[in-house]
Amino acid sequence: MRSSALPDHEYGAFYANYIKALDDTHLTEELEISLHDFIRFVQDIPMDKFDYRYAEGKWTIKDIILHLTDAERIFSYRALRIARGDKTPLPGFEENRYVDAANANARTIQDLLSELSTVRHGTLALFKSFSEEKLKSMGTASDNEISVRAIGFIITGHMKHHQRIFRERYL
Repeated sequence: MRSSALPDHEYGAFYANYIKALDDTHLTEELEISLHDFIRFVQDIPMDKFDYRYAEGKWTIKDIILHLTDAERIFSYRALRIARGDKTPLPGFEENRYVDAANANARTIQDLLSELSTVRHGTLALFKSFSEEKLKSMGTASDNEISVRAIGFIITGHMKHHQRIFRERYL
């Protein structure tokens, strides 16, 4: 499935910018490629920028990398439950609380990228295990109807969104 073929009714309006951030990509290919692109991009960032905040109360690059990891875990969990036929509405999560509790700035950039990579490899294996039918499965998360395949595209679009924010506000 390609991102351009994903119908709007398979995800909430909040996620539209993440989906639109993708070039016409294939789901599992993009899950794999975007990780490598992101790691290469981050490794080229000057060391003094990882703890930088562009404004009071904003996250650091380290905070954002761990935010991406946490969000991917949550999105993958949602995809798993929906693909397995669980119709329980899944709650949202308060991302600011997660970042505040994570203590990302006490960790090295390599440690954060290693964890992100580990999580992404699990995500990739999970999405490769889903049949086309399971990818189309619909459920409810954060008070929105969402498909499993939309979740996969949101994961990669979310990463691209933050990579763009790095370029615009941190570098």
